[in-house]
Amino acid sequence: MKRKGGRRTWCCSLAIPPLSPEVRHSKPKPTVSLPNSPHTVKSAFPIVARILSPGRVSPIDNDPAPAASNLRSNTFRAPSPPEPLEVRLNVRGRDGGSVVLEVDAEVLGANSEVFAGLIADCKRGGGGATMEVENLGVFTDTIQLMFEDEDRITKSLLNYGVYRSIHILEVSAGIMFTKGVHCCLKYLEAVPWTEEEEEKLRSLFSRFEFDDATTRDILGRLYLHDSVNSQPNVAQQLVWSISTCEDANARNEMKSLVRGLLCKSSVYEKNHRDLSKKDLYAVCNSCLGSLISLFEEASGTTPPERLMKKDVSKPLIERISKQVDNINWLLEIMLDGQVAEDFVDIWTHQQQLLKMHDIASPMIRYELSRVSAILFVAMGTRKLQCPLEARSGLLQVWFGPMLLDFGWLQRCRKGLDMKALEEAMGQTLLTLPLKQQYVLFMEWFRHFSRHGTECPNMSKAFQIWWRRSFLRGSETYAVESR
Repeated sequence: MKRKGGRRTWCCSLAIPPLSPEVRHSKPKPTVSLPNSPHTVKSAFPIVARILSPGRVSPIDNDPAPAASNLRSNTFRAPSPPEPLEVRLNVRGRDGGSVVLEVDAEVLGANSEVFAGLIADCKRGGGGATMEVENLGVFTDTIQLMFEDEDRITKSLLNYGVYRSIHILEVSAGIMFTKGVHCCLKYLEAVPWTEEEEEKLRSLFSRFEFDDATTRDILGRLYLHDSVNSQPNVAQQLVWSISTCEDANARNEMKSLVRGLLCKSSVYEKNHRDLSKKDLYAVCNSCLGSLISLFEEASGTTPPERLMKKDVSKPLIERISKQVDNINWLLEIMLDGQVAEDFVDIWTHQQQLLKMHDIASPMIRYELSRVSAILFVAMGTRKLQCPLEARSGLLQVWFGPMLLDFGWLQRCRKGLDMKALEEAMGQTLLTLPLKQQYVLFMEWFRHFSRHGTECPNMSKAFQIWWRRSFLRGSETYAVESR
């Protein structure tokens, strides 16, 4: 494993305590002592530790001196084999806490290249290193794992969980504890991660390089290794799939999901490959082509070459509604991405649909006004900014059909807010020159006087137009004539 760069985040001071002048026949049981603890906790690890208050380090008690009755100079005693050399680790945490560890130097050096070098320096009289660790508990856990085989390390990691195992992996990599690194990588590759754990792994892999086959499997879950050009445009595939989905419930569920992922406010927006404007309009034009074919079928004007290709698996009304839903969903994505301006011109120039609207049944033709309604609401609420020519063209073509279809829109809202639509239509009309407002407001007034509630109520906008056109206009004219 290699560190990719950056400041060392762990360290300790290491020293070899002096050996007792007496030969010890048995090694005392290791303990872990906690401050203010009423008793001593026995540990299964060959490691002695005291957790100290911040800024303090207390010494480890020496073994008790042998009793005088055992010191007989005339008695021959075979020398006991020397015990392994122990080293004392004085570890300080970044939070100010400290812990003193006495560890078998042979095990420590055999498992960590870093400590092997420090122990060699100490033996040569080079002194200890002054260092600091990020987390005392994680560092101690990592040292303890050096005294276990791989099976027991894996069981320990299962108890620790993913997040702590990632920290242990970080410490193991820092002290070059190869066995610990291998076990951590193997465990982490085999379990699911939370998003927080995933980000922690990304950070860790950006700072260390691990030479292990398991590493490639973990990186395969974190990154796409293939070149960008060879990757399919996933967003485009999703949009195409939704536009052709036959199951209404599944289609609605996926529409909500994908739009949430693609919107600019999404937390995922910075990571996904952008769905290009070209991709969106390609799908949209396909849906418009299907909608034209369906209206031709409804009006009995389907060209002979397409008669054999008609889809009769579902009612015509349902198929028309599906295509309108697709167009409106794509339009909402365009509005989120601020690329819907071109669609205004596309919809304005749908002459085929406009002609078939005149002859189609009201229960079918009102579907076209659902598309116009989305555009009117977007313009009236300032979500869509278009040049005057585009606004004027849209209203001249689709304002009349909207007046005819409003009653059906009220009965079949399909999620449309009718009050918002009425308000937005009036506001959009008020963005035109007064002469054009006059023509459209008078058309609305005549229709409203005949159909009442079957027509949008734009009385508020009509009053604003009246004041601007006559009251304020007369005052301005009077001032100018003086």
